[in-house]
Amino acid sequence: MSELKLMKGNEALAEAAIRAGVDAYFGYPITPQTELIEYLMNEQTEKRTGMVCLQAESEIAAINMVYGAASTGKKVFTSSSSPGISLKQEGISYLAGAELPAVIVNVVRGGPGLGTIQPSQADYFQSVKGGGHGDYKLYVLAPSSVQEMSDFVEDAFDIAFKYRAPVLILSDGLIGQMMEKVKLKPQKKRRTDEEVIKECGSWATTGKTKNRERNIITSLDLQSEKMEARVHRLMKKYEQMEKEDLRFEKIQCDDAEYLIVAYGSSARISQKAVEMARAKGIKVGLLRPITLFPFPKKQLFKLADQVKGMLSVELNAGQMVEDVRLSVEFKVPVEHFGRTGGIIHTPEEILEALEQKIINNGTIRHHKTRESSIL
Repeated sequence: MSELKLMKGNEALAEAAIRAGVDAYFGYPITPQTELIEYLMNEQTEKRTGMVCLQAESEIAAINMVYGAASTGKKVFTSSSSPGISLKQEGISYLAGAELPAVIVNVVRGGPGLGTIQPSQADYFQSVKGGGHGDYKLYVLAPSSVQEMSDFVEDAFDIAFKYRAPVLILSDGLIGQMMEKVKLKPQKKRRTDEEVIKECGSWATTGKTKNRERNIITSLDLQSEKMEARVHRLMKKYEQMEKEDLRFEKIQCDDAEYLIVAYGSSARISQKAVEMARAKGIKVGLLRPITLFPFPKKQLFKLADQVKGMLSVELNAGQMVEDVRLSVEFKVPVEHFGRTGGIIHTPEEILEALEQKIINNGTIRHHKTRESSIL
């Protein structure tokens, strides 16, 4: 049965993985996500569920262990924070190229380099633009609460197996470390080997049988035509994701004259800024992308016919704002407001930025055609 507990975001995600019947975790400690691997170790998951939990010798080793385990059709995941995710990029690209289901968790900290252990959203580009080499995308879920840290685990695995593709849960140090009440789902049984073979036997390396030839897992195609066909197959998956599994939340957008666009922890803070603006008589709405890829482009394009301007609020120097601008196609002014270095913006700062950047300077609507915007 379901259970209500007070937990950190990292702990809630780890417990959700256990309850989702995940087969294995391979990771390496790094602040601010170390509680995740500690929780899995402390819960002695092998005794509870038979789940394997292993601290690898490095982030690179961990992601390649995920590759090996995912090739058998098992539910496997890894977690890290920004510099560690950078080290995993080659393996993530391999997972995408080999069309393997797996879940990667990034509890983002400030950078570049070793940066700071404080919260950040500066891994947006890395997350939604590929990150590693080659033509591929990750399905990216961005939780904004401890509850979503828990709920998105099972969602991520469902998507990973639906498309045979790696899925990223993009959190940050604020949500990973904060404590909230979370409703935990009931414990699910791990799939038996027979169930894995039944569900994944057509592609997974579950052993050669009388009824089929052995499966070979690889991302390598030396023949150009075959490699191009593989890339086209991936592109079709991403198009399907956009049609069937786009997720977003609209808050007070029906009568909005101005729009804030924010995800994750920034969306939580921006929601308070919306309330403060409304109290001042300023009709502000909030669009929260829940999936960063696929991105709610059509929704933003439509809202651009309604509002006078948009403010992209992020814990970085300006990354998602580029996708917001591309989405609205120059219909309205789009500005960015962010803090870096681990400093978290306040609702007051967001409202002030909206007033200064958009309301005071962006009241004239700019309608340009696609052709004129190129000139």
